Amino acid sequence: MSDATPDGAILQRDKETWAIVPRTPMGMLTPEILDRISQVVKKWNIPIVKITSGQRIALVGIRKQDIDAIWSDLGHDIGRATELCVHYVQACPGTAVCRLGVQDSLGLGKILEEKYLGVDFPAKVKMGVSGCPLSCAESKLRDIGLTGVKQGFNVFFGGNAGNRPRIADQVAENLDPEEALELVDKLLGYYRENARKRERTARFVERMGIETIRAAVL
Repeated sequence: MSDATPDGAILQRDKETWAIVPRTPMGMLTPEILDRISQVVKKWNIPIVKITSGQRIALVGIRKQDIDAIWSDLGHDIGRATELCVHYVQACPGTAVCRLGVQDSLGLGKILEEKYLGVDFPAKVKMGVSGCPLSCAESKLRDIGLTGVKQGFNVFFGGNAGNRPRIADQVAENLDPEEALELVDKLLGYYRENARKRERTARFVERMGIETIRAAVL
C-alpha cells in the first residue's frame, strides 16, 4: 500500500483510519443523496457519520484501502478540508423558507460555490451567506461573508473563527446580488495576488489594513 495520502482523505487520531467529506453545497441534501450515503455507510461498516460545522457530512473511521471504492460508491465530489482552496460555502435558508429571510442566501451561495469550486487560493477560504442580519450562516466569522438586509447584501471580508478569532470587516453595504458577486471577485482577486502562502484572510487584513484593501477593490 502506498504511503501517499489518498485524495480527499484525512488521517485520524489513531493514525490508522481516515475520514472523507463528500461535497454537499450549502448543506442541501436530497432523498437520493441520503439513500446513497446510508447505503455506503452500511456496506463499508463506517463507524462514525458526523455533521460538520461547515454543513457537510463526514464519514469517519475508514480503512485506507477502501477509500477509492467508497468514493466510487458515493458518486460525490470531494469536499475539500485541507487544501488551499474554497472549503465550503455555508448558507442559511433565507427567503426560500425562513419567515425572517429578506434575501435569497441559498441562491447566492449556490452561485459562489459553483464559481469558485476548484480555484486555488493562498490558503483555505470559507464563505458564509446569511439571508438576514441575524447572520445564521456566521457570515462575520468567514473569510468572505454576505448578510442580507432589506436593501440587498452587506459584504464582509477577513473573518475567522479559529484559535485567533476575528470579526470580519464590512467592506460595502446594500449591494444587489450582482454587485455583491462582483465585489467578492475583486476581494478574492486582491487576496490571491497579495497574500502570502497559507495566510488566511484574517491575518492578511491585519497585515495589509482594511482601508488599503477597500481602496484597491472599491
